[in-house]
Amino acid sequence: MSDTVTVIDNPGAERYEVHVGDALAGVAQYRRRPGLIAFIHTEIDTRFEGQGLGSRLIAGVLDEARAAGVAVLPFCPFVNGFIERHPEYGSLVPEEFRSEFGL
Repeated sequence: MSDTVTVIDNPGAERYEVHVGDALAGVAQYRRRPGLIAFIHTEIDTRFEGQGLGSRLIAGVLDEARAAGVAVLPFCPFVNGFIERHPEYGSLVPEEFRSEFGL
């Protein structure tokens, strides 16, 4: 198995996926609306925990949201915590919702 890490959007399942080689290592579930993506749950398979894959997954999806000009609602505690620790992503959350998420 390859150690290549990839992040892909799986719109049919409403989730982003992080793969290590051919293995699904984790997911970030979302709901989309025009101009908005709400993250509701992130999970990394226990076989891949502690390798930073959750952070790689969320950084990738937030970078993609920024490039597409899409606002983010971080209902998922992992996504919210990531944004708190990386304030450069805070501007993705609409200003009127930042206090709701503690940002």
